[in-house]
Amino acid sequence: MKAIISASELASDLAGPKPPTLLDVRWQLTAAKAAGAAPFDGRAAHAAGHIPGAVFVDLDADLAGPPSSAGRHPLPDTEHFGAAVRAAGVSLDRPVVVYDGGQCWAAARAWWMLRWTGHPDVRVLDGGLTAWDGPLATGAEEPDAGDFEPMPGALRLLDADGAAALARTGLLLDARAGERYRGEVEPIDPVGGHIPGAVSAPTAENVTGTGRFLPAAELAERFKAFGAAEGTEVGVYCGSGVSAAHEVLALAHAGIPAALYVGSWSEWSADAHRPVAVGPDPQ
Repeated sequence: MKAIISASELASDLAGPKPPTLLDVRWQLTAAKAAGAAPFDGRAAHAAGHIPGAVFVDLDADLAGPPSSAGRHPLPDTEHFGAAVRAAGVSLDRPVVVYDGGQCWAAARAWWMLRWTGHPDVRVLDGGLTAWDGPLATGAEEPDAGDFEPMPGALRLLDADGAAALARTGLLLDARAGERYRGEVEPIDPVGGHIPGAVSAPTAENVTGTGRFLPAAELAERFKAFGAAEGTEVGVYCGSGVSAAHEVLALAHAGIPAALYVGSWSEWSADAHRPVAVGPDPQ
């Protein structure tokens, strides 16, 4: 099953006999940096213009639980998640396409949540809304309720201990920017550095300058260079399990299954008993 879809393919599918359910997951990691600027409002952005038929889903409220010792974006309550996506029209027998403003991090988190909970047909719009050149709708959509019942476990999930073990026995990729991996800067979490044994593989390098994914063959070669050989178990983490979902999506596009450590560095670094490595060397 393909993990991504182009804008032209989406336009064709929407005009077909069984159009996909569309989810708009626009989100930003932090508020705008300009002094006095209001935080990004994905719901307002959706109301101002979205792909016709798309329903807004809130990453912080619906695709993650409240920040806790388990990380800034821990797994949401399954029943709450299920209710949210059913209200957005998600059904088990209907394909789903998710998009965001273009970075595809939030869309990837939605893709991962739906796939992890058992939906068989979910794709991310490559390039997000910026790739769409069709008409836009305004206001809020009112879809018919869907019937999707989440059943967690369809994709591999790592906890802190599992991530530590995988860094020793397989390949654990750190999807954050290289300077955060090396511990040179840490703008969010209390400690800089990386999980000992993890390999730096910034997810920003999985896409072109326009934000679209590199061809599958190029991604496969990139991940093989990191050690993703056939038979090697692969896992990914980031700051809080969002950009790492984007890397898991890139790996899926390349034909490489990978587990997600949802708690990621925000969980790991909050525990003073967990070891921390700094510098360019994995160890």
